[in-house]
Amino acid sequence: MKKEMKKILVTGAVGQIGSELTMELRKRYGAENVIATGRKTEPSKELKESGPFHFINVNKIDTVEEIVKKYDIDTVYHMAAILSAVGEKNPQLCWDVNMNGTINILELGLKYEMARIIIPSSIAVWGDFVALDNTPQESILKPTTMYGVTKVCGELLCDYYVKRFGLDIRGLRYPGIISYETLPGGGTTDYAVAIYYEAVDKGSYTCFVREDTRLPMMYMPDAINGTIMLAEADFGTLKHHSDFNHAAMSFTAGELAAEIKKHIPDFKVTYEPDFRQAIADSWPNSIDDSAAREEWGWKPAWDLASMTADMLKHLKARKDKGTLYR
Repeated sequence: MKKEMKKILVTGAVGQIGSELTMELRKRYGAENVIATGRKTEPSKELKESGPFHFINVNKIDTVEEIVKKYDIDTVYHMAAILSAVGEKNPQLCWDVNMNGTINILELGLKYEMARIIIPSSIAVWGDFVALDNTPQESILKPTTMYGVTKVCGELLCDYYVKRFGLDIRGLRYPGIISYETLPGGGTTDYAVAIYYEAVDKGSYTCFVREDTRLPMMYMPDAINGTIMLAEADFGTLKHHSDFNHAAMSFTAGELAAEIKKHIPDFKVTYEPDFRQAIADSWPNSIDDSAAREEWGWKPAWDLASMTADMLKHLKARKDKGTLYR
């Protein structure tokens, strides 16, 4: 039976996904019912003025519990995390934030008998010995990054809390997320966002992965819609919980550049792979999200062509206003 979400806490609300998720949740549930939180980065004016915002540290459970008690929180979207590229530069920080933050949220969920908790995972859970094409829902998880390690541990931890304590927890394995609203925050798929900004701003881009690098990607509106769809699904219909494959499209860096050139013919791209290439090579080319489609009706609305047209339209408008990089 589906429990109603009344008071929602979003951690990591200043991040790439969290910032847009918060605004959409406020539209759907009422601004006063969605409490946004961040660690130290100042929120945008829109985010800060549209509803409650507080600074917390997910590693310090008392700072989170203070907000939970103050607002009588019954639902948490736990978006706070250190991403893959940043995590490889500081693995200890990645572990501390991603694991301690997660278990703190789960413990508060138990203590306050929350209706549900949504904790995203990532395609970073995969690594060696996995089928790279149409990677199945059930597969070997041997990540090659600390970020991936924390996401596998997080999935297992969440499923343990579901089975051991009956806590309602849901999660998706996000692919690379592309958006014109918020700049990326240190992930391996950041090139798929930066390339649009640089195409509009400079007409050229130096890509940090090879031209033939193919990865699963998703436009932000699909990511937000899918996350909320899963959160609103009847828990009793879910066979999986914290590890849904979540897919929309897959393309190479070269195919992405070629699509942009249809709109900006003089756009130039060079390829200079760095340490992130090895990370990208350990991730799937495409993933099978049939479980998400069957269990909660997932279906993407955007493909490479429609996403590119929309991204460039919005970024060109922002450049004309002098707000391309906010």
